[in-house]
Amino acid sequence: MAVLVLIALFFYALPILRPPLITTNEIDFGGVMFQVAAFALVAVGLNIVIGYAGLLDLGYVGFYATGAYTTGVLTSQHGSWPFFLALPVAIAVTMVTGVILGAPTLRVRGDYLAIVTLGFGEIIRICVKNIEWLGASAGIKDIPHPNTIGPKAEPPFEPGGLFEIPRVEWDGLVPHLDTDHPVHFLVFGATNAIPYYWLILTALVLVLVGDRLVKNSRVGRAWEATREDEDAAELMGVPTFKFKLMAFALGAAIGGLSGSFYASGQGGYISPDSFPLLLSMLFVAAVIVGGSGNRWGAIAGGALVAYLPERFREFADYRLLFFGLALTVLAVWRPEGLLPPRRTRRAKAAAAEIEALEEGELDDELEETRNV
Repeated sequence: MAVLVLIALFFYALPILRPPLITTNEIDFGGVMFQVAAFALVAVGLNIVIGYAGLLDLGYVGFYATGAYTTGVLTSQHGSWPFFLALPVAIAVTMVTGVILGAPTLRVRGDYLAIVTLGFGEIIRICVKNIEWLGASAGIKDIPHPNTIGPKAEPPFEPGGLFEIPRVEWDGLVPHLDTDHPVHFLVFGATNAIPYYWLILTALVLVLVGDRLVKNSRVGRAWEATREDEDAAELMGVPTFKFKLMAFALGAAIGGLSGSFYASGQGGYISPDSFPLLLSMLFVAAVIVGGSGNRWGAIAGGALVAYLPERFREFADYRLLFFGLALTVLAVWRPEGLLPPRRTRRAKAAAAEIEALEEGELDDELEETRNV
């Protein structure tokens, strides 16, 4: 437990420590870390759908967009709700959307389900692009930031917040404190992405706790049975449709949560072009690369998918080539993912044991043949 707390504290302090080997120099490191945490949160939600329940969802960006647009509509476009009041509504709306999509589509399986969900992601993007009530092609702007915790800012002398935290600057490998550009604790604005990173990282921690509880419950066991053999699970009395729908709804809710944070981020602006179909492919890649079925693998995959293109930003147009090559190498070198689930490791170990036994029996047969 103490080790987990230390690891969590390290990740909270990461954008302040700015380690020289991983810091992005071409773009704000705090903004990159916010994007990494957002992708990790999305990957955890999609891992429930793909990794736990075995449902291939290629339109997950639709839920991400639903959460973002619900927040934009309530806080800016047609209302002036505070962010923390709009957030649970966005989660609820996205969950209902997941149920509405899943109720008719989860009766199909495999490739057909993938095609239907793929169409859903594109339908959401086309709808928000053509409905004036949702801002159409112009999108929604001036989405308010979360409320600052502590005293309010009074420019130019009082930045607000509870206290200041100095950053760490590096002269080669020698660190020193930068007190001229401190981070104001939980002051949400357009100038600093680190408080947004802390907020979404806290949400990620809470989601992980819930994910662990659900996975170890009767629901998690039903998902595993459905994923391995749906027909056998039905014969054993598991209502597979109900549990698949539950997985779809929970995954959608987490996607909407991340989308809501994205909408109220530094820019405070969303548009249909913010949610291309490519984003769904990246979400799926994050889960597969990290290890489908392992929550820690999903986090690692989401972090890599978000971080690598920004780390290679200095290569300009070639950075996506490096990113694609890195994903290809990972897929070839470790097809089961960076952190495969326990069931995959057990199956691999059992296969290796069976192969060793078969080789031993073959050697014995050859030895008997030579003796004859």
